[in-house]
Amino acid sequence: MDARNQSAVAEFILLGFNSLRRWQAFFFFTFFLLAYALTIMANATIITTVWKDSRLHTPMYFFLSNFSFMEIWYTTVTVPKMLSSFMVERTTISVSGCIIQFYVFFCLGTTECMFLGVMAYDRYIAICYPLRYSTLMNKKVCTRLAVGSWVSGFIGHLPLTISTTQFFFCGPNKINHFYCDLAPVLNLSCTNTSVSEMIFFTFAWVIILCSFLLTMMSYCYIISTICRMPSTTGRQRAFSTCTSHLTVVTIFYSTVTFMYVRPTVHYTFQADKVVSVFYCVVTPLLNPVIYNLRNKEMKEALRRVLCSRRMIIGRRLDSLTGIVRRKGGGFWMASM
Repeated sequence: MDARNQSAVAEFILLGFNSLRRWQAFFFFTFFLLAYALTIMANATIITTVWKDSRLHTPMYFFLSNFSFMEIWYTTVTVPKMLSSFMVERTTISVSGCIIQFYVFFCLGTTECMFLGVMAYDRYIAICYPLRYSTLMNKKVCTRLAVGSWVSGFIGHLPLTISTTQFFFCGPNKINHFYCDLAPVLNLSCTNTSVSEMIFFTFAWVIILCSFLLTMMSYCYIISTICRMPSTTGRQRAFSTCTSHLTVVTIFYSTVTFMYVRPTVHYTFQADKVVSVFYCVVTPLLNPVIYNLRNKEMKEALRRVLCSRRMIIGRRLDSLTGIVRRKGGGFWMASM
């Protein structure tokens, strides 16, 4: 029977973690809500600190603030829907909403790959060509690299998304996930999805492996340059500027490679949900922590911003107190 003769599915049901008991669901809801709130606050703090402190107006922190902005949206695409699944018995999403969700999610994931590569290139120029750094990484170049990362991330997935809109879903309509990942969505299609699968995995291989190889090539040159430095202090200082980024790269690519650089026949949705929680919730929370705890400049800048904020609040309170006292004194004299 032709699939088009059957009734079309209007919405999907996200199963999420429906096997959890009530007390377990409450525990995970509390944990994920706290993690999400901390992720937003931490990344927003990085953006504000870089914007407020003129000493951080450098290419490295410019890319870091872009990366933090991207992380806020990256986790916002999936986590609120997951939190709602703990609160209601049935979490639904329209077919168009599902397609938009995984389009934005994969676009932001691709943008993250781009920014990790750009940040590695920035460290490569800073360590291997320190005297030419300000010329090679000027404001115009940094802006082009940032805009290119955003644009390539959102344009690259358009062919796959357009082809997905042509799929016909006639049932079942239950997605064994807490968000619209591509593999479970393709699994529900009543039409042939082999071409879309080939496009997706080709794109995933190209983006993930190419960005990873470019990042590793940058670090090969960086490590080679550091090893040739005569001063031990200089080697430690140079390597300390890369450890945070290298840690984030390791965490990100290990989880993403497991999830998307493999054929769909090897997908196990229960295991994938656990891994997805790690890179949708845990990794965006760890990234600002890693960049802050291992970065002396960021910690000092954050301290300066907080101190200046306290001084501003103190001056405003003193001014308000003076106004109240003057008004109060005037009222007291009038009453006499």
